[in-house]
Amino acid sequence: MTDNYRAAGYDVGTHGFGARPAVLVVDLHLAFTDPQYALGRLPMVQVACDNTAALLKVARSKRVPVAKCYTAYGSQRDMPRWKIADVLDHFYYGDPSNAPDPRVHDADYDFTFAKNAPSMFFHTPLITFLAKQQVDTVIVTGCTTSGCVRATVVDAFSYGFRVIVPRECVGDADEGPHQQNLADVSRRYADVVTMDEVIGQLQVL
Repeated sequence: MTDNYRAAGYDVGTHGFGARPAVLVVDLHLAFTDPQYALGRLPMVQVACDNTAALLKVARSKRVPVAKCYTAYGSQRDMPRWKIADVLDHFYYGDPSNAPDPRVHDADYDFTFAKNAPSMFFHTPLITFLAKQQVDTVIVTGCTTSGCVRATVVDAFSYGFRVIVPRECVGDADEGPHQQNLADVSRRYADVVTMDEVIGQLQVL
C-alpha cells in the first residue's frame, strides 16, 4: 500500500472469519482450465484451480456450503458487450466449455449455477442459497482476479458478508493485475490471506 493510501486512512483492521462460512468458486469451468481454449492456457489459473481443489476437500469434509458458477448465455442477444473472443465463441448454454473442471467439482455436494455477468451475485440465486445456509462469511476463489473475482468480492461486500480471499486460490492472465487487484480489494473490501490460514480456520469448525 502506498503512503497516499495510508495517509487517506485505507486498510483499517480486518473482517476476520464469522461463524458460518461458504466457499464461492468463480468460473473454474473448462473454458478457463482446459488448454483447448485460449482462456484455458493461463498458468496462474491452473495453479488457482489446484489450490482451490485442495481447499474444497477440507470445506466439504466440514460440511461448509460450496457454490460454483460458470458463465453462459442463450445467444449474443442476451449477452453483455464482452470484448473477449472465447466468451463470444463459446459461452453459451450447452457448450462443452461450461462443464466444471473435475478438480473442483462434486455434483452431489456443490450448488452449481450459471451467471451472466462478472459478479457471481448479479441476477443469480446465490443470495437465496447463502441466506438459507445462514452464511455470514464468503471465501472467494477462482478466476480472474481482476475480473469476475473482483466483481464477486465487491458484491459480497455490498451485501454485508465478511469477505475472505485466499491468494493462492485466485488467478489471472498476468501477475501485475493479479497483485494490484488483490492489494486493492484488501485495502477496501476483503481480507486477503493465505490458503493455509483459510484451511486452518475451516478445520476448527
